[in-house]
Amino acid sequence: MAEIASLPLFHQITGQSVLVLGDGDAAEPKRRLVERAGGIVIDDQARAIDEGVRIAFVAFEDAKACEVAAINLRCAGMLVNVVDRPDLCDFTTPSILDRNPLLIAVGTGGASAGLAKHVRLRLERILPQSLGKLALAMNRLRPRLRALFPDGGNRRRAIDAALREGGALDALNPGSAERADDWAASLEAVKPGTQNGSGDPAKPLISDFTLTSSDPEDLTLCQARLLGEADIVCAHGSIAPEILARARADAVRVVCDKATCPRARDEQAMPQCALSNAGLPQGLTVILRAGEAG
Repeated sequence: MAEIASLPLFHQITGQSVLVLGDGDAAEPKRRLVERAGGIVIDDQARAIDEGVRIAFVAFEDAKACEVAAINLRCAGMLVNVVDRPDLCDFTTPSILDRNPLLIAVGTGGASAGLAKHVRLRLERILPQSLGKLALAMNRLRPRLRALFPDGGNRRRAIDAALREGGALDALNPGSAERADDWAASLEAVKPGTQNGSGDPAKPLISDFTLTSSDPEDLTLCQARLLGEADIVCAHGSIAPEILARARADAVRVVCDKATCPRARDEQAMPQCALSNAGLPQGLTVILRAGEAG
């Protein structure tokens, strides 16, 4: 399985104390970051330990002082970030693209903050400011969508169909937020039980394609989208982990050594493999075959 350098998490710290040790140019950005996220900055190490503070930033100029502080704070149960010392960090801070409440964090695990910044700056030019409004609109529509699609898989597929490129609520279209209510109303106008945004939810959707490269950059746009939306990924045993990593983390994965699946295009049944008896909900199955160089 392809590995990632660290586990990306968004931590809620509103109203919580965060310890920031140090002064000057290294510490001040950390104070601003904590305050921007709603946290309360404290700079007393003893108080932080007594109060059970969970997160600490260390930004002393003296390298030895940083090492000592990191050890003591970690022993007290805190997660520690030492500025410019990834070897002493329990976590690193990413470069943040803010489309509140949508946040995109770009990190390199401490390898190069400059690279993360310039990737974020490129994304700043591409992603519209309206993404935050769209996120708020989707949150507002949540009760209506749950009523329309009690099954989580059908609900996800309807949302995918709307938010994808060219969809009714294309995520990169600045006008999508204003169309969100009309989109929900159009779904409500359809006969109950038939909405799924992209077809009849009672029919299994199967897409299969042959890969001739182990490089995920060689995936077509369509293939990458299907992998990202699939409920089930059935892959030939030789498919590269880097390709499988492009699938949803919660997608069901079945690895099969058969190069072909005789029922892959049978619209009335799932492929004849472990899936047929898995009792899985209807959804999109992507079958990955290995070509000569796959």
